[in-house]
Amino acid sequence: MQGPQVCVVGELNLDLILYGLPKELEPDRELLATDLALTLGSSSAIFAHNLAALGTNVGFISKIGVDPLGKIALEKLAAGGVDVTRVRTTGATPTGLTVILPHSQHRYILTYPGAMFELEYGDLDMNYILSSRHFHLSSFFLHRALRPRIPDLFREARRAGLTTSLDTNDDPENKWERDLLDVLKYVDICLLNEREIKLVARTEDLAQAVDFLAGLVQVVVVKRGSAEAICRSGNKQWSLAPPAVKVVDDVGAGDSFDAGFIHRYLQGAKLDDCLAFANLAGAYSTTKAGGTEAFRDREALNRFIQEKQTQPATTPK
Repeated sequence: MQGPQVCVVGELNLDLILYGLPKELEPDRELLATDLALTLGSSSAIFAHNLAALGTNVGFISKIGVDPLGKIALEKLAAGGVDVTRVRTTGATPTGLTVILPHSQHRYILTYPGAMFELEYGDLDMNYILSSRHFHLSSFFLHRALRPRIPDLFREARRAGLTTSLDTNDDPENKWERDLLDVLKYVDICLLNEREIKLVARTEDLAQAVDFLAGLVQVVVVKRGSAEAICRSGNKQWSLAPPAVKVVDDVGAGDSFDAGFIHRYLQGAKLDDCLAFANLAGAYSTTKAGGTEAFRDREALNRFIQEKQTQPATTPK
């Protein structure tokens, strides 16, 4: 079987984003938003959609309900050029939904997991996964049924010669249990934000956290918003700030960053070039509402990359 370049296993749902909320969210009041967006959501789907927009062939495996929300999410992902033929459906549980409330400098993120909690190892087409070049999984802590077998999944991918990447995303229970470490030994690229890597390493010191993860995986990448992103491999480390853009919405910027990094990595680029391109992808994502809307305009995407792509001013250590 000839599979995709990248196979993604993860969650699939829509994001409902409400903008322009009052300064104070008072209980028992009918509060008004000034705008909304209903976009393709979930870390895995945003990553897959935007990776495909960059020109990588992507296949996707997930589980959704037989309901309008699942149908819309699947259509949006397929319209982005992602192969969704291995997405499973269930009539027992509705598709999940995330409500995002941007508020001041922060976001409230409320997720109903729905069918994403039910994706299990038996739902996966392993022949399809192992026919790809690279395997990626997002949202480790949201895969309740699959989680006990995630180490097996990465082990099989590694044994079959695939490169692998993981974005843990947040742990809603805030436990950050040690079973994650059983997975990391089979991960080539671990992509985390600054808060997540500190929680995984159980330290408030970023340098110590990077050192800890660098002892477990080949490449550690730390996303830091407008601050310098970090890439560490062995004893070599690079840091680079993203280009300045007018930010409309930073939802999905981290997943877009992941897509940019993996896209260049599979092209055989050096790690500092991967980091620079990841910053471009993450920054471009913020120029429109939602995590995938900017990437729907391929011409604008290409123009942005051409205009912003310069020799990376990385800081090797």
